[in-house]
Amino acid sequence: MEYQDIAIGLDVGTTKIVAMVGRRNEYNKIEILGIGKSKSVGVHRGVVNNITQTIEAIREAVSEAEHSSGLKIKEVIVGIAGQHIRSLQHNDYITRLNFENVISQKDIQKLIDQVHKLIMQPGEEIIHVLPQEYKVDSQAEIGEPIGMYGSRLEANFHVVVGQISSIRNIGRCVKAAGLNLSGMTLEPLASAEAVLSTEEREAGVALVDIGGGTTDIAIFKDNIIRHTSVIPFGGNVITENIKTDCLIIERQAELLKIKFGSAWPGENKETEIVCIPGLRGRDPKEISLKHLSQIIHIRVCEILEQVNVEIKNYGNEEQKKRLIAGLVMTGGGSQLQHIRPLTEYITGMDVRIGYSNEHIAGGENGIISNPEYATSIGLVIKGLDDKKKYLCTNAEMEHRDHRSDENSELISTKFYNKNRRLNSEEDQNHKKKKNKTKSFLEIWADKFRQILNDTE
Repeated sequence: MEYQDIAIGLDVGTTKIVAMVGRRNEYNKIEILGIGKSKSVGVHRGVVNNITQTIEAIREAVSEAEHSSGLKIKEVIVGIAGQHIRSLQHNDYITRLNFENVISQKDIQKLIDQVHKLIMQPGEEIIHVLPQEYKVDSQAEIGEPIGMYGSRLEANFHVVVGQISSIRNIGRCVKAAGLNLSGMTLEPLASAEAVLSTEEREAGVALVDIGGGTTDIAIFKDNIIRHTSVIPFGGNVITENIKTDCLIIERQAELLKIKFGSAWPGENKETEIVCIPGLRGRDPKEISLKHLSQIIHIRVCEILEQVNVEIKNYGNEEQKKRLIAGLVMTGGGSQLQHIRPLTEYITGMDVRIGYSNEHIAGGENGIISNPEYATSIGLVIKGLDDKKKYLCTNAEMEHRDHRSDENSELISTKFYNKNRRLNSEEDQNHKKKKNKTKSFLEIWADKFRQILNDTE
């Protein structure tokens, strides 16, 4: 199997670290070749706070993925989230001097590079520059400007920003674990790749990924990313409250939440009791499921109220911004009982739980398509798409240069037989120049390599 045919997603979460190896089959579905999982003990709310523990957890997850896939993992694409993430809207433009030629990818990349030069707040760095809509001269609302004529190219951008130190700490952990970093992507964007359909993105949809440490939001409309946000608390806040109110240890609180927890208190009766074993010979504890669901309900409502605020900040109340497809929930927190009707009640929107069944090969549905693996699957999809774009770009360049070389050779044979040596030297110079030309993805990859180099 060629290494270029596979991709490895590394989800560095607050509760777990997942390494997933996958490839596309002949039906364009994702085959999961291997998966590794370890407990995350060095990450708090999506941010690395213990380098050594995070490195060991990454190594453990990667080693397990290598064992289950039978492949040696060399590079990974990493998801990034955390309370340090913020986003902003920005408008920018370039003036094209060669306006007699049509707009190309080179012009778009020039505009994106210009946005990357924006001055951020101290200690911040741009993670993503995502074009939304273009404007060519006086013509607005253009989705794809390539191939059009125009002297002024303008665009609205969704810019995702994060703390330099947090980004570099993740890069350092990956490198110290013996891996190359092929790219980073915002985790809600990765989750969206795994669970959202094209129709939902077109109609307007809010993705809500409830993880252990954070709740990530990504809003799409007209198949364009419109808003992203990271709420700095998730399922771990619920577990912590259960532990504190019921006076039990964290492991017991997590099991209670998963097995007996409900986001809707009215579902439980006062007489429903669960017995928890005591510690070191102590008497067992009796916990009312009614009380348990009341604890969970309060915290889930706080999270969903924040989600509702972000949806309103996007402008869902405006008619043209209305999210027709409603809300899609994913992540481990979305598996909590009765969270769907509670979300519908608080937001007033249609809600479904997001699974990755649509993208996973038929025989591998089940545990893998579970919402808690949505980010990992999305990272694999993103990694495969990036490799495909990279290979297509290189093939296109090689084809163009090959045709150019053939034409040059034909002209040389017909008209310049006496100057073959000179033409040979020019061809060599041309090839040297060609080798210096970098594709968009190569430039993008170099930026992440620079992040890693800066950590040394």
